[in-house]
Amino acid sequence: MGSKGNESSAGSGRRVGRRALLVGGGAAVVGTAVLASEELARTWWRLPGMQRKRTDGEIDHKGAEWTSAARANWRRADRPDDYTIDRVVIHVVQGSYATALQVFKNPGHGAAAHYVVRKDGHVAQMIRELDVAFHAGNRAMNERSIGIEHEGFVDRPKDFTAAMYAGSAALTADICARYGIPVDREHIIGHVEVQGTDHTDPGPHWDWDRYLKLVREARRKLEREAARKPA
Repeated sequence: MGSKGNESSAGSGRRVGRRALLVGGGAAVVGTAVLASEELARTWWRLPGMQRKRTDGEIDHKGAEWTSAARANWRRADRPDDYTIDRVVIHVVQGSYATALQVFKNPGHGAAAHYVVRKDGHVAQMIRELDVAFHAGNRAMNERSIGIEHEGFVDRPKDFTAAMYAGSAALTADICARYGIPVDREHIIGHVEVQGTDHTDPGPHWDWDRYLKLVREARRKLEREAARKPA
């Protein structure tokens, strides 16, 4: 399974480390206060009357089918207000589309991605983009990224169909356009590239050059459509 639960804190930068505790009581207290202030700034929306209105079944990507992941597999948030979204993480299920949906609906799995893409290019959304999905196995990456699962197996290149590439590229282009994410390999990454991960997806048969070309083409199409809309 491409998505990984049990968020590790690698790279999160939000914990008080041993060095802070050893420097001195005063410094540690100040550091803790700063962290507490940052956390409060991120969670102000949890106060009564401040939460963003949500609608059951609402989707972020036009054309996606909503099917919700188990509540235990994601964390409520208010992105990008509390956490900047600047990464897209590409996963491969190591199984079928149906398997991915079934597993992500299982609260005991502890992980789920925002989206799952089928071989025919159909897209299911399972978690709202404003929420943090447990997909990368790294807390900081989960907070800053959107995870996209793809049906198939990493060692079967035939699973990565033209329709799947096209559907996924349109999705990623839409995400990048809405959050101002550059279309490059620094910001669109594989699960294998996440710090601390033990996963290998999307694997050696995922054609990154082909995929980024499709994402850029889809992004330009979105920009042309936006330019044609009346002001």
